[in-house]
Amino acid sequence: MRTIWLALAYTVCAFAQTYKTTWESVDSRPTPQWFSDAKFGIFIHWGIYSVPAYAPVGKYAEWYWNSLMKGAADPTYQFHKRVYGEKFPYADFAPMFRAELFDPTHWADVFERSGAKYVALTSKHHDGFALWPSEHANKAWGRPWNAVEVGPKRDVLGDLTAAVRKTSVKMGYYYSLYEWYNPLWLADRKRYAVEHMYPQFKDLVTRYQPAIIFSDGEWEMPPDDWKSAELLAWLFNESPVKNEVVVNDRWGKGARHKHGGYWTTEYTAGLDTAGHPWEESRGMGFSYGYNRAETLKDYRSSRELILMLIDLVSRGGNLLLDIGPTGDGRIPTIMEERLLQMGDWLKTNGEAIYATRPLKRTRQWSEGEQPKLETGEFMKRYEVTDFIERKKPGQAVIEAFLTGKADATYVIVPQPPTGTFLLKKAAAKGTVKASLLGTQADVKTSTSPNGLRIDLPPVSDPKLLSQPAYVLKLTGIELQN
Repeated sequence: MRTIWLALAYTVCAFAQTYKTTWESVDSRPTPQWFSDAKFGIFIHWGIYSVPAYAPVGKYAEWYWNSLMKGAADPTYQFHKRVYGEKFPYADFAPMFRAELFDPTHWADVFERSGAKYVALTSKHHDGFALWPSEHANKAWGRPWNAVEVGPKRDVLGDLTAAVRKTSVKMGYYYSLYEWYNPLWLADRKRYAVEHMYPQFKDLVTRYQPAIIFSDGEWEMPPDDWKSAELLAWLFNESPVKNEVVVNDRWGKGARHKHGGYWTTEYTAGLDTAGHPWEESRGMGFSYGYNRAETLKDYRSSRELILMLIDLVSRGGNLLLDIGPTGDGRIPTIMEERLLQMGDWLKTNGEAIYATRPLKRTRQWSEGEQPKLETGEFMKRYEVTDFIERKKPGQAVIEAFLTGKADATYVIVPQPPTGTFLLKKAAAKGTVKASLLGTQADVKTSTSPNGLRIDLPPVSDPKLLSQPAYVLKLTGIELQN
């Protein structure tokens, strides 16, 4: 008990301190624990680009305007010319972004039922179009450039925020530091940072009080030119969310995995470390923004997504899984289905995910050659089935993913719950108790020279048998490396 009180006292002191406008100071702020406990969040890319909703498969549809500006050789330009006409400007998509079917209550319900614990909505992407009544956007662009004055004619960000806050899910925002074609950005980048980005960011935070901020579009200038340390000092010292807010590491060229809050990865296997909070983000297909060119074969199955979540969490990470709503305000049916399928699995097995911590041994392999896990920051091959399905003779596969809490070890097995499972290099440490999550069945264990033998009970529940992974909860055991 004394240890717990000391830890709480340290946390209170850490958040009570005043942070200086230096990286050494703002980097010393601990990432609030709720983020490391949450494990699963939903990314939402939604904006003007959701109207054309196009990119060649394997590209980002939310980069439509940028691709359009590359000229006649670009596939997006060719699509745009054919469908909308060569002289149709990107800005004319704004009135077409009407969100007439947007139902924030339904969205919030889907998010909660998915088992996600936080949401990050694009408050504005690199095109600068704001989803809230941002006067700074209008001033910078010299025309109405926010969702309250053009397109939906409503505060879609505020409406979704209000709906989400009626659930157990935390609300946050993606915010792009730069804007491709903002006149001030094109004229004077440092002035843009101070005169536009700075006050707009503060307006967003002060109005809507996010629990998480996913910054992006930082790579064109170093952190000092963005004055990011000063902005974070304001966030941690003076903002209304100074104690709760979680931030990522995208605060200037060279800052990723070095400055800010949790480390970010994008379309990789994440990181293979538990030394710092981290999060992998990706779409269900490839694009973040809705891409009408993607077909069923381009989407991950719910099995793949659930196994991906399990794998990332076992290594100490979070999964930020993206959805791209349509321009009329719908969550595409396939995306909603995937989220609800993940929620069904988490409803039964979530205690093996939420608030867990990685163990010294994060997985159990079969005999054979282990395939390489390509961790990294951006665009590395990551097919989770490469590690649980034998793709070539002599290959090792993951027999179980391991997570833990102070009082329990969870063995997450990506196979049907039948027969006997051997947890290698495990020994009894007191009275061993075992259960199969989702059942009341008696699970018997016995020790052997090679580890702990777990005799699985017969399971007849079709729902349990159809799961992509099942979870054994064990107490009274000790794992060895």
